[in-house]
Amino acid sequence: MYEPQEGILAGVPANAAYLFFSLKPGSEPTDALKDIAELCDGKNHVLGLGEPLLLAMDKTVPGMKSCPSISMPGNNIPSTQQALWVWLRGSDQGELLHESRRIEQMLGDDFILTANTNAFMYQDSRDLSGYIDGTENPAGEEAVKAATVSGKQDSLNGSSFVAVQQWIHDFDQFQQMTQQEQDNCFGRRASDNEEFDDAPDSAHVKRTAQESFKPEAFVVRRSMPWSDGQQAGLVFVAFGHSFDAFEAQLNRMAGKDDGIMDALFKFTRPVTGSYFWCPPMKKGKLDLSLIGF
Repeated sequence: MYEPQEGILAGVPANAAYLFFSLKPGSEPTDALKDIAELCDGKNHVLGLGEPLLLAMDKTVPGMKSCPSISMPGNNIPSTQQALWVWLRGSDQGELLHESRRIEQMLGDDFILTANTNAFMYQDSRDLSGYIDGTENPAGEEAVKAATVSGKQDSLNGSSFVAVQQWIHDFDQFQQMTQQEQDNCFGRRASDNEEFDDAPDSAHVKRTAQESFKPEAFVVRRSMPWSDGQQAGLVFVAFGHSFDAFEAQLNRMAGKDDGIMDALFKFTRPVTGSYFWCPPMKKGKLDLSLIGF
């Protein structure tokens, strides 16, 4: 039986590391991919394959593509598509450091580590702005339905498609806002997480209300705060049975539907963007039979 990687549907961990890899020119990544697939348990190591890796191996996954960029007035949502993604989950940041180094050394002949972003849980799973993240996440069977493929060929069922973006917050800009202005950006109060009935049309809750799309655009978010020196923000992670729901939400945030941009862009912006396919598990191991492994 094909099942999703366990870490996808589990709650966010205390600490995490997001590893992004590009391919070395002329590399033959097949053996390295087999090695990392053998290491990844789907629980503490969640693995995602990007389109550049699939193309290099002359493989295809139905529904897989590279992350698009979106141009918008005064801003841009970039695509920085990578070949391979490993999400390390754990409780000890030191252990994650050592595991990151081990994976980098394992893949070093064929892959280049382009980014290693450390993340952490803040308070009761809040963004660093102080607002609870993932409030509208589906739960239980609805989460499984939203995040994983079903009703397709066996080796595709149980897999997930994930969008990963790194957002940088401008805390000086955010702190210059009044509490009401901050709440209006999100459409709910930081104090009790209650949504406003009369939230502005630009409020994030209105831009991304998953049930307001046709078809409904449900994703399972597993985002976590990150910091590096004086820069900090959110690693946005959204799992789906396709990329359609994520793209519908992002296009509306960018104002492509009605010309109204999400108010979050007043103080934060994405600086990366990649899509990955997360293979399913079978009998406790990652299953890559869809691409001939």
